[in-house]
Amino acid sequence: MKKILLVSDNHGFHAHELLTYIDHCDQIWHAGDIGNPESLELFLSSGKPFRAVYGNIDSPQIRYEYPESLSFSEEGLKICMLHIGGYPGKYSRLAKSLIASEKPDLLISGHSHILKVMPDEKNKLLHMNPGSYGHQGFHIIRTALIFQIEQKKISNLNAIELGKRGIL
Repeated sequence: MKKILLVSDNHGFHAHELLTYIDHCDQIWHAGDIGNPESLELFLSSGKPFRAVYGNIDSPQIRYEYPESLSFSEEGLKICMLHIGGYPGKYSRLAKSLIASEKPDLLISGHSHILKVMPDEKNKLLHMNPGSYGHQGFHIIRTALIFQIEQKKISNLNAIELGKRGIL
């Protein structure tokens, strides 16, 4: 069993409010728009496995460090992660390509700053977007997701609310 903390769209913000969740997870995944590599220090210094993709606001330095998309397996679950992915029925070109070639069980994206977890019956997958834990954007509440993966099943999925955007 693996407990995953899924975040996105911090735009350079250091979210110390996530420390409790970092302490209680096995891995940390970031769906892009990192903004500043130093903002990842809390995650990287935890010693937990960390996976990330770059987003549309990310610098060449971040794009060199992290790929545009990732495809991997965890506990038998096939996962694809990218920043601009859309959602079921409105996928980006890259998301459609990954779905066709990789046939993931779980598709993760960021970009919209809107937390969404949606089944995609047509492609037989679950789509997740953790929203944004940063302060830039139009979202009202800063969010992330935490969940477990065990034997190819997702369980104990919970939204994390980190307070209102713009209130430090």
